[in-house]
Amino acid sequence: MNILILGSQGSGKSTQAELLAKKLQTPSLSTGELYRRLAKESTKRGLFIKSILEKGELVSDEITINLIEETIAKPEYKEGFVLEGAPRNLNQARMLNSSLDKVFYLKVTDKENTKRLLLRAREDDTEELIKKRLEIYHQETEPVILFYKNKDLLEEIDGERAVEEIHQDILERVRFVSDQHKKSQRA
Repeated sequence: MNILILGSQGSGKSTQAELLAKKLQTPSLSTGELYRRLAKESTKRGLFIKSILEKGELVSDEITINLIEETIAKPEYKEGFVLEGAPRNLNQARMLNSSLDKVFYLKVTDKENTKRLLLRAREDDTEELIKKRLEIYHQETEPVILFYKNKDLLEEIDGERAVEEIHQDILERVRFVSDQHKKSQRA
């Protein structure tokens, strides 16, 4: 089963992606982790990505989608994956060729996200920068939510609950999708 987890920074999407992948015994793919891993390589591509990250810029849509497609083409992703971190805009969503079985959107208010991000106490997590990142998220990523809703793939999840509650909610919905898929194969 191919699953995408969407949500703003601070929504808990990385945590939920890791928990779900572990439970389903399937690989988790985080574009942020993929970028950081590649940036450590002394290859032309690795050095290029490193330079983008060091400037605080975003990796282009083409490179991002190519990296995802290249990664999920590997044998260990054949039985499914849990993707997090992309697509981050409508162009990426349209470019992503991989078929998704379900998209989970962790809905968290800006107020809660800001609170969570300030608690992380990272240098780049000032109230002003968080507000700016959330504005970009609303502008660029929210259309992705509508894109998957229109494809009848989206499941909205209340992301303001305890981590385990959210995880159980996602698991129940994954089981339902899996059961529906099995029934359609038998028919």
